Amino acid sequence: MPPIKIFLIDDDQIFVFLTKKTIESTGIKTEVRVFGDGEEAIDYLREASQTIELLPDIICLDLSMPIMDGWEFLEEFILLKPKIEKKVILYLVSSSISPHDIERAKNISVVSDFIIKPVVKEKIIELFQTFNQPQ
Repeated sequence: MPPIKIFLIDDDQIFVFLTKKTIESTGIKTEVRVFGDGEEAIDYLREASQTIELLPDIICLDLSMPIMDGWEFLEEFILLKPKIEKKVILYLVSSSISPHDIERAKNISVVSDFIIKPVVKEKIIELFQTFNQPQ
């Protein structure tokens, strides 16, 4: 089985470091790529949209980032998604416990779940178990 490709879109280097370590601790074969802001990630996805091998299986997106935040990324991703040749599961990962943010996220069709930081090993394993490898 090929590795699960995960994009972490987050400017918090400590969160990224800890999350990568947590993912590694699951023993599940993964490839993790990190983007420090939404614009860098959306530019990459635009370029790679037709090349399945370059696309992620899972995106973990922070809401609060410089340059392009998570909400702005989502607006662009919704427009780009029809051109992406692969099923991509997107999770919002935030330290915000604002009911407004959680409710807003639930109303966005491309968002699979809203995960509150920090992301624990059990939650990552759960995400991987619900992940279906594309045919």
